[in-house]
Amino acid sequence: MNETREIYRNFPFLMQIAFYVIAFATIGFFVYGFYLRIRKYKKGRDAGRMNNVLGRFMKAAAIMGKNSTVFKRDAYAGAAHWMIFWGFVFLLIGTAIVALDHDFLRLLGYHLLEGDFYLVFSFVLDIFGVLFLIGLLMMMFRRAKKLPKLDYTRNDLKPEQYNRKGYSTDDKIFLWLLFLIGLTGFFIEGLRISADNMPAFEMWSPVGWVIASSINSVGLAESANSLHVYSWWFHAVMVMFFIAYIPYSKAMHMLVDYANLMFKDDMAAKKLPKVAEEMLDAGMGYKKVEDFTWKELLDFDSCTKCGRCHDVCPARNAGTALSPRDLILDLRTYVDSSIGSPEWFKQEFVNGKNDSKEIAGGVISKDVLWSCTTCMACVEVCPVGIEHLTSIVNLRRSLVDEGNMEDMLQDTLMNIGDYGNSFGQSERNRAAWTKELDFKIKDVRKEEAEYLWFVGDYASYDQRIQGLSRHVAKILNKIGVDYGIMYEGEKNSGNDVRRVGEEGLYEMLVEDNLAVMQKSKFKKIFSTDPHSYNTIKNEYPEFGGDFEIEHYTGLLLRLVKEGKIKFTKKLNYKVTYHDPCYLGRYNGEVDAPRELLTMMGIELIDMPRCKENSFCCGAGGGRIWMDDSKVQERPSEIRIREALTLGEEVTHFVVACPKDYAMFTDAVKTSGNEGKMEVKDIIQLVEEAMGE
Repeated sequence: MNETREIYRNFPFLMQIAFYVIAFATIGFFVYGFYLRIRKYKKGRDAGRMNNVLGRFMKAAAIMGKNSTVFKRDAYAGAAHWMIFWGFVFLLIGTAIVALDHDFLRLLGYHLLEGDFYLVFSFVLDIFGVLFLIGLLMMMFRRAKKLPKLDYTRNDLKPEQYNRKGYSTDDKIFLWLLFLIGLTGFFIEGLRISADNMPAFEMWSPVGWVIASSINSVGLAESANSLHVYSWWFHAVMVMFFIAYIPYSKAMHMLVDYANLMFKDDMAAKKLPKVAEEMLDAGMGYKKVEDFTWKELLDFDSCTKCGRCHDVCPARNAGTALSPRDLILDLRTYVDSSIGSPEWFKQEFVNGKNDSKEIAGGVISKDVLWSCTTCMACVEVCPVGIEHLTSIVNLRRSLVDEGNMEDMLQDTLMNIGDYGNSFGQSERNRAAWTKELDFKIKDVRKEEAEYLWFVGDYASYDQRIQGLSRHVAKILNKIGVDYGIMYEGEKNSGNDVRRVGEEGLYEMLVEDNLAVMQKSKFKKIFSTDPHSYNTIKNEYPEFGGDFEIEHYTGLLLRLVKEGKIKFTKKLNYKVTYHDPCYLGRYNGEVDAPRELLTMMGIELIDMPRCKENSFCCGAGGGRIWMDDSKVQERPSEIRIREALTLGEEVTHFVVACPKDYAMFTDAVKTSGNEGKMEVKDIIQLVEEAMGE
């Protein structure tokens, strides 16, 4: 026999025609479902993501090829998905080559699948086919373990108020359909080899060869021809069903996830969008489906329900109504029901939740929206590029526009609007903390300085933290750093105001701060507040405030390396360090604080969740200005409990954020752990190591 294979082995002409008729009908069904998806995305506003399309395409290809986002913090799922992905890709390429060879090249007198090419082709497809099946089995085993992140139970509704059996059904169909397609493909190969009397060259199809040998050993060789036809059609029908099933099911993620990663904004959450001009007449925030951008509509379809965001969310861990996964899925259900859904397997509600005319406060309850700490953990961990936080903030803007918020939050926003700070104190008291110093800090509005220190509200007004500000001031003054502050000219930076959803107030604060900063005399900025650091670094440039800024831990580290700060005392402590969300996760600064601690002779023992994977203190997104009495366990208390698992020898819980200091000193008390662990700002340790 020639080193090749017959595609339609023993098939009469009419049977071949029947296959093509079914195939074209299947493709038509697929195209229609795909069209419904595209029609939905076209209803969204422009997202401004069409720049550098080729670069975006290549970046997404690299992510998909490596499966890097799936591997992140879940090596098992990453390995399984890598095998499924590349197995599927090679089998798809193999099928395309077969179609090209039989349906086109053959008509031109060429035959690709023969000789050495056919042998290598057969071997490669068998290897990747095995990897494909192994990956699917691994995923089945993973789901059988009933991991909490894969549990579709909701936080905010009672079991009788919703039905998510469709999600579980879809998961099973997706996995089992792919597995049976792969398995029957090998079985067809074995039957063909057996029916052809085991030609030696077919040893290049090792799996098929083993199956063929097994068929012969059980006495089915004489039935191989007829079994081949039946199994071929069973396999073909499953393949056709899978193709038709793709745009109406979870399988669609194979297409939309690539697009979502391609059009992902790396600055998402770090830099929030302004209110679109076309929406201003209707008020702030999202009120209808058409207010979402096409990227956000794509986000909703991209969710694979992997539960990673659900697992890491501090609000969900604290027992609030928020689950980022459920929020995205609820928005998907709402959009699909509003404009016509191609999805076969969906969640259902029995309480009219999805019939609400209001998105913010109706489809997505206000309790869900106000629970978010804007820590960005959901965005950072999502393997498919969903930008949860942008949608949350835009929905919050609707609530703020309607005045639908807690009294505490409303009062705080009024204080910020009236006084420029969240404490409701006179702006003249902003620099009152400096009065206990025995030197005068420069006023950069009047005197030139190398650095502007943007102090922030908590470091200026909170009595627990004013002492820390004085520590910073004394050390910098002692070593001769040329710095100053804006005194009453500084106002709240607006980072959390924006994430609350009060865009108008945020822009007013930016305008006021920039008016002073642009008239002041300085070269660079540093801040002890990661929240202020984030918005000045990432958001102020859009308003004309393009400054060089660093967090004070980076400044301190550089001063140590330059020999300006000298550590004369080795601190033989064992500590753990909490990465602030707005420093570590938002801005990637995780090394400077750790280097500083090491240079002081401190042994650092990281908590399981650290660096970009740090667990939020619960203060961000305006949560520090809201009532948390109904929270089952505050995120800050959960974090302290996590730190205590490191052992009694870890005596200090080190922070580098004023809000963290406030939250965790309270959490140590409220959790009953006073005396077991002491909360320290990193500046206190620097001062001690300097021998002060």
